[in-house]
Amino acid sequence: MKFEEYQSAASHTALYPRRMSNLEYPTLGLAGEAGEVANIVKKIQRDHGGLLNDEIRGKLKDELGDVLWYISACADELGLTLDEIAAYNVDKLAKRHGR
Repeated sequence: MKFEEYQSAASHTALYPRRMSNLEYPTLGLAGEAGEVANIVKKIQRDHGGLLNDEIRGKLKDELGDVLWYISACADELGLTLDEIAAYNVDKLAKRHGR
């Protein structure tokens, strides 16, 4: 799936209050989901000696998907595409790497 396809499909599942600009809701959701990813990684260290298994990998896949959804929603609220964001980020990193 390409970013454009994902962003379009994901936007049809948005069930939060739509205002002229509602960046707050998806931003808070993004922070919450990123926290869930971090919590799983914490438990990998605490409970599993730092080792991943298929169950944990599946949980991380699920939560990272939620992170992606909220990033897409934030992009929508800002009038940006995930393609634009990804291209900008790769360019920024390449410039930084060249220093």
